[in-house]
Amino acid sequence: VQLQASGGGLIQPGGSLRLSCAAFGFNLYGWQIGWFRQAPGKEREGVACISGDGGVKYYADSVKGRFTISRDNAKNLVYLQMSRLTAEDSAVYYCATIPRTVIRPESAMCNNYRSMRWWGEGTQVTVSS
Repeated sequence: VQLQASGGGLIQPGGSLRLSCAAFGFNLYGWQIGWFRQAPGKEREGVACISGDGGVKYYADSVKGRFTISRDNAKNLVYLQMSRLTAEDSAVYYCATIPRTVIRPESAMCNNYRSMRWWGEGTQVTVSS
């Protein structure tokens, strides 16, 4: 299982950015996916998680109303659309997943990053003027 996050960059406060999580070597459909982030000196935290079919989404309180997680199974991608970004959103963002045969509530996934099995390389998001 190989994942790769991309789309990060330098963005001004209040701006928007869309991250992508790509799967290599397998079809993402049916796999629960989570977006996590880690800022320097802070613990990794869950940002948004989505069910295998995209029907259930969970968001951390800190991003609710600003971030949107979605998936395009035809393109084998999961997105994180981020808007109204602030400096507090600056971090390395990762996508991760658990075995397809394991089903967990999306909230449980997002609140326990240690339970995620496979991680993609992160993408840096820096919000600064």
